[in-house]
Amino acid sequence: MVTALDAPADKLIEAVAEYLKTRVTEIRPPAWALLAKTGVHKEHTPTEPDWWYYRAASMLRKLYRAGRPVGIERLRTAYGGRLNRGAAPEHFVKGSGSVVREILQQLERAGLVEKVPGRGRRLTPAGVSLLDNMAFNVLRSMAEKNPELAKYLASKT
Repeated sequence: MVTALDAPADKLIEAVAEYLKTRVTEIRPPAWALLAKTGVHKEHTPTEPDWWYYRAASMLRKLYRAGRPVGIERLRTAYGGRLNRGAAPEHFVKGSGSVVREILQQLERAGLVEKVPGRGRRLTPAGVSLLDNMAFNVLRSMAEKNPELAKYLASKT
């Protein structure tokens, strides 16, 4: 069976983001998302117009990889970066908690993520199924372009 860990991360995230954008009505960027930075370490807002969907897809994959409940602070750390402090040395800062919370709440409403009290959030069976199915579709499309990859897909099904 093909899992989400078998597919290349960039292609899987792109495919899941497109799915979330076109088929999941609960995932929509709020009005403030056009003006918000993704963390204090960023100088500008995201230039990609669909960045909200890519971040949601990336968070789904991070929850899949963890295999256990993950809290908001861990996700903030994962999306953090180095803060340029001018002449002073750079320091690591966490990413935006508001973006992480809002996306997780939307994913909960979509039925892809569930809250575990006191521990964080984890994927529901529907979320795991979505990622596994999208990974299979990604690998199948890669095998159509490169027949050499078809043998790996056949061994996984």
